[in-house]
Amino acid sequence: MTGIALIISTIIGAPLGAVIGLSKFPGKNVVRALLYTGMGLPPVAAGLFLYLFLSRSGPLGFTGLLYTPTAMVIAQCILAFPIVASLSHAAIANVDPVIRQAAITLGATPIQESLAVVKEARYSIMAGVMAGLGRVMAEVGAIIIVGGNIAGYTRVMTTTIALETDKGNFELAIALGIILLTISFSITVALRFFQRLGRTGTSAASWA
Repeated sequence: MTGIALIISTIIGAPLGAVIGLSKFPGKNVVRALLYTGMGLPPVAAGLFLYLFLSRSGPLGFTGLLYTPTAMVIAQCILAFPIVASLSHAAIANVDPVIRQAAITLGATPIQESLAVVKEARYSIMAGVMAGLGRVMAEVGAIIIVGGNIAGYTRVMTTTIALETDKGNFELAIALGIILLTISFSITVALRFFQRLGRTGTSAASWA
């Protein structure tokens, strides 16, 4: 579920962040402010709003998605999408203007110019994707609200930790917590790696 949510968030968020970073349009600052606000959206608030939409009395109640893995994926997308989009925008905006000027000087079309900027920012964009993954990997509030923590259906590692802790089964909860910490540490290492590659690539380009 986390993988699907991350793929969807990346497919939507990275291009949106690129568009915001590369173009000027009315309401750009409003869109950017909304994305930055979404980065700090409390998971329980996202889960509550989604629950109200998917409940039987809600506008999307007819879909029957509440307490399903699909609802959990949607909740994770809501949390990851603003992060991927915002950091992709920041990556594009921080690209050295020399890259764009060089592309224009060499006769690049607007599309080729944009692709050159995106290519330069690719590692920083990947770092944003990893940050989105870290956000949803440890999430419990939203998915337990819309998923219901149903054994064998919507129960995941984080909700299992919460359940086993409530039951007093600390050995299993700690073991799962260690696994989750190991995954989170791996994501952090990958994030730092891509950030370093991004800085190295930008520095190399500025000397070219």
